Amino acid sequence: METLKRTAIIVMVLVLVLVSQSVEIGAQNSKYQSAMHKSYEYEQSKNYTAAIKEVSSVYKSDDYFINLRLGWLYYLSKKYTQSISSYEKAIALKPYAIEARFGCVKPLSAIESWEKVKTQYLQILKIDPQNTVANYWLGVIYYNRKEYSNANKLFEKVVNLYPLDYDSVIMLGWTKLQLGKSNEAKVLFNHALTLRPNDKSASDGLKLIK
Repeated sequence: METLKRTAIIVMVLVLVLVSQSVEIGAQNSKYQSAMHKSYEYEQSKNYTAAIKEVSSVYKSDDYFINLRLGWLYYLSKKYTQSISSYEKAIALKPYAIEARFGCVKPLSAIESWEKVKTQYLQILKIDPQNTVANYWLGVIYYNRKEYSNANKLFEKVVNLYPLDYDSVIMLGWTKLQLGKSNEAKVLFNHALTLRPNDKSASDGLKLIK
């Protein structure tokens, strides 16, 4: 009988502990969600300082979402160094999540840190080789650096995936022209004119071939 009483007491204590923990977790989740919801409201009204304050109030260094959110809010606030730092923390927490890498590209581009932008695109393509956004913009970086062979490979990949994407078609046309492949460039410029009638860039390219 005494044993049963002790067992009953232990069970009651365990139940109370579990209930207490459950209530505490529920309260933490409620506070977390409330802070996030308020941060979205402040963001919509462009009060980024208040939005950052809300997210920071529930900050945890190992929370991917919080670091990602802060990266975006700091970027909107034009606090690019803090934005990059937050995005890098998010990347470290989830190295295979490409959204944080794309996010990090924004403040890096704002400060014209093109080599680091390139690194992020290369990392994205290691994870997702067919990612058209990374392929296209890395191609633009190579094109601007006159690395036309590298640009050609990337633009070709995008055009093969999306033959009717004007931006990729016109960039591939100009890349082909820079590589001295006039016939291929002509086909692409004419295709660009089909996609976008009277397009100046395509027309200018065709004039150079004639």
